[in-house]
Amino acid sequence: MCDYSLMAVNNRLAREGEELVTYRFPTGSLGLASSEDLKRARPERVKKTFWNTLKDFFDPPQEEAVCAVCIPPGARLRVELRGGVPQTASFTQISAAVNSYRDAICFEDGRPVLLQDLREGVRVTVLDLSGASERETVIELPLTARR
Repeated sequence: MCDYSLMAVNNRLAREGEELVTYRFPTGSLGLASSEDLKRARPERVKKTFWNTLKDFFDPPQEEAVCAVCIPPGARLRVELRGGVPQTASFTQISAAVNSYRDAICFEDGRPVLLQDLREGVRVTVLDLSGASERETVIELPLTARR
């Protein structure tokens, strides 16, 4: 649902039809956040003068905390990778090991990709949560494919 590294961040469950974006949280881990939450937390910045930049350096503006969005295994997603070509995928976990990155998306061709291996800013739409199960779905990757 949410990698171990995001448990220290405020989090909530995803909603069907929700637009999400991969985002690097203060923990250093990549996770999913609502695009609406990101707009509120990072308002458009106007061009700053030298003095405003200097002031912000010594007294940084406070940004609103961004909530991590957790997706249950089995949920269907539309993922827009490079080139903007959307691909359908399902959310899964590649391992049951504790204290390791295990959240992944599995594309229709069966190829799993760790969430941590995506770049920041990838757009994800939650298509369907009805395939999500209460128990975890685990796909074990060979040791050579793990990081």
